[in-house]
Amino acid sequence: MSNKSEVPVTPTPQSYADSALSRVEDIRVWRDKIPNLVIPETKGARKRLAGAASVPREFVELATVAVKSKPVLVRASGQDLAQDKDLSDYADAYGPVADELEALASFVRHSVTLAKNKVGSEALTTYALAQRLSKRPETADLLPHVEDMAKALGKRNRKAKSQPAPTPAPAPVQ
Repeated sequence: MSNKSEVPVTPTPQSYADSALSRVEDIRVWRDKIPNLVIPETKGARKRLAGAASVPREFVELATVAVKSKPVLVRASGQDLAQDKDLSDYADAYGPVADELEALASFVRHSVTLAKNKVGSEALTTYALAQRLSKRPETADLLPHVEDMAKALGKRNRKAKSQPAPTPAPAPVQ
């Protein structure tokens, strides 16, 4: 059984960039295949819909029964109960599709992070080794490489040992 936390390295006839572009194109084709797909107009559009979208199913069913049994509740704007049922069925059916796509996105992001971690760890190990070896006379020619790597790495945010805050001087007594 393979370890799922390893990054499999398999030779491919096409580059990763070509393969990724092809997957993006496949995903975009899905847009045309998913009925009722609406692209939000603003970043917060979904959040504004959440209130009414989160009412319990039982509440919706009770409201539907009330409209069917009490003509006074039929609005002039024409509530379409058949359309409401269709949209409810759509939401029930496509909710799991969204969940699966979010899970896949999470797995792809994890795989990308794992690949970057492996490459970054190897580079950091090389840097540490080069730092040590550059201090020896026989491998001092590594020093320019170490300096270049240090510049490229930049300042890393390491948590400094916290120093206790200075005790405020007591207020003078007047």
